[in-house]
Amino acid sequence: MRNILMLWLSLFLLSGQVVAADFKVGYVQVDKLLQEAPQTVETGKKLEKEFSPRSLDLEKLQKQIRDIEAQLDHERSNVNESDRRIKERQLNNMRLEFQSKQRELREDINLRKNEELAVLQERINKAVQTVAESEGYDLVAYSGIAYASKRIDITDKVLKLLGKK
Repeated sequence: MRNILMLWLSLFLLSGQVVAADFKVGYVQVDKLLQEAPQTVETGKKLEKEFSPRSLDLEKLQKQIRDIEAQLDHERSNVNESDRRIKERQLNNMRLEFQSKQRELREDINLRKNEELAVLQERINKAVQTVAESEGYDLVAYSGIAYASKRIDITDKVLKLLGKK
């Protein structure tokens, strides 16, 4: 009985190896795709263009703050107390305005980056699917892999497809 069980188990394992030999696996380095895809550069330029006016406004406000600080330092002994307090209050209000605008800009940039990243991820998914289907892959894995042989890495093929737009 034990021999029959061992024979059956051996046949089962052997048949599994035959099936596994026909199984084609691929791996994609998502980090590399996100860094090297031409769409990443396009997105960066697009966001820079979109947010540069607000960044310039922030730089102007920061320069005004520095100018007032320098003026206060320079006139410290020549200006009366009430004028100095008025300028300090104005300076504090400008600092608060700057911090608020800076925080809003960062939040808006992050929101837009996430929107653009979602579009890029969808495009990457379609490119991976196209490569996988055209080359007969049964399984393509993304991140979270402890080890993947270069032999199954299809990242460059996906990048090439992304470059074609």
